[in-house]
Amino acid sequence: MINNTPTITRDGAIGQDGNQVVTVDQATGAEFARRDTNGQIVLTPWGAITKRRLLHPASESSPRSKILERSRAMARSSQPERTIRTRWSSEDAADQFTVDNPATGAPLAVVQGAGDKEVDQAVQTAYDAHFSWKTRTARERGSWLRKVAQAVREHADEIAVLECSDNGKPLSQARNWDVNAAIGIFEYFASLCDSMPGQVNDGGSLLDITVLEPYGVIGAIVPFNWPPIHTASKLAPALAVGNAVVIKPPEQAPLSALRMVEIIQSVLPDDVVHIIPGTGPIGSQLAGHPLVGKVSFTGSPTTGVSVIKTAADNLTPTLMELGGKDPFIIFEDADLDLALPWAIEGGLFNQGEACTSASRVLVHADIYDEVARRYGNAVKRLRVGNGADPGTHIGPMVSAAQRKRVLDYIDIGVQEGATIAAQAPLPDDPELAGGFYVAPTLFTGVRPDMRIAQEEIFGPVISMIPFRDEDEAVRIANGTDFGLVAAVFTPNSERALRVSRALHTGFVFVNNYNRNFTGAPFGGVGASGFGRETAAETLREYGYSKNIRLVSGRGEIPRWAPSLEVTGPEE
Repeated sequence: MINNTPTITRDGAIGQDGNQVVTVDQATGAEFARRDTNGQIVLTPWGAITKRRLLHPASESSPRSKILERSRAMARSSQPERTIRTRWSSEDAADQFTVDNPATGAPLAVVQGAGDKEVDQAVQTAYDAHFSWKTRTARERGSWLRKVAQAVREHADEIAVLECSDNGKPLSQARNWDVNAAIGIFEYFASLCDSMPGQVNDGGSLLDITVLEPYGVIGAIVPFNWPPIHTASKLAPALAVGNAVVIKPPEQAPLSALRMVEIIQSVLPDDVVHIIPGTGPIGSQLAGHPLVGKVSFTGSPTTGVSVIKTAADNLTPTLMELGGKDPFIIFEDADLDLALPWAIEGGLFNQGEACTSASRVLVHADIYDEVARRYGNAVKRLRVGNGADPGTHIGPMVSAAQRKRVLDYIDIGVQEGATIAAQAPLPDDPELAGGFYVAPTLFTGVRPDMRIAQEEIFGPVISMIPFRDEDEAVRIANGTDFGLVAAVFTPNSERALRVSRALHTGFVFVNNYNRNFTGAPFGGVGASGFGRETAAETLREYGYSKNIRLVSGRGEIPRWAPSLEVTGPEE
């Protein structure tokens, strides 16, 4: 874990809030602590996040400066820093894959992946372990999940640093959003263990008891955009119900998931959770294993369909959280000071690498020009750069392939006749020249049938589309194959409800775009998949209903008369 002490002191300098700056990182200028008007030393938000003790403020570097130093060193090197092995790594060099640092394009690590034999062994081991895990009481499993949440909390900075390093997103986002959300998910499902789904039906002479049985082994396939969140959102409900889990992390950005699972394994009973790094074929092997009781997949629709087909050979059920082409509808009466910041966050948070990205901004024609101007001005002010730099708003794409995909879509938009209304500047640091950066881009003059308005890009590319009335807005919003989330901005509550009900999506935001879904059922329809995550009903996704019918001892049980006649006393 990277030490968190700032490099120099600057006692007496005045911070933006008028307080004296006590410590600041020399490499980045980030303030870690200040002296308030009463002379007391108080942590800044970043100082609090990194749990800085301030005992020796000038002794070592900050996490951000060290990551910057590592990124720059890697930019000058063609060799990865480390080779990572897990319990289920094979000995075959063909199973190795390289993880790049998106900020520089330099190799970050080599991961020795699993092979077919190791996948089989991991699933078999998990299957054997689930028998003892499921016999623990639900309350006991909840207690274990609380221990998991605490263990992740204690290693939160470390997990965030790893995610920043291989995913590219800003470090503060990885820590404040991703890891915090993962902790919250474990805590939430721990709380549900005291009230697991079930039902009792009193039928008079018969008593029906319905219980939720675990599938046994859950095969979980996690995407690259939010590895800690997706790892938690699959692990927590699966474990709560009594399953063992085998996770396949994203090959583009596996490091945070690998470390997070290692931490979780140190808390849980042996063999309940496993992780098998590898590329696409390993996910297919996991989905097609006959001992996997259910597959939980988050990723692209194309890969999702492949996983469904593979699982279908064994009649294995699946949970699919797939893509989105999410509409953000701004009506003419909307408060633009409220709507615009949410639109920027909705579309460009996480570099636009999100199935929930508000990549289609639908604006009433009467205010279209104003919204386009203000949105474009905001885009131009975004700072694109290394996620380890505290001034960065938008990090790089996760991989060179993802960068090419997004740039190709920008070219497609131009070829189709859309106008690039605004772009953010790219970093000019020569040491970041090899990084996977894409300029956040706003397109105007977009028609609903253009590819950039129909297909998921998974990058910081926004299509702004005008509409004339409510019916047209709904028609455009529903005019793609996807149906994940949508947003409606209007002060008219009747309109908000009417439009929300008309939208063919699994989730609708009204006058907000807060994507902390914990406690709410999250999932889509159409090409966005099926099943619901992050809510109480998610428990039913990870188990099947079993009815146990008992004789109550009250009244007579209806019977088929001939069965009594032919089994009566023999003559």
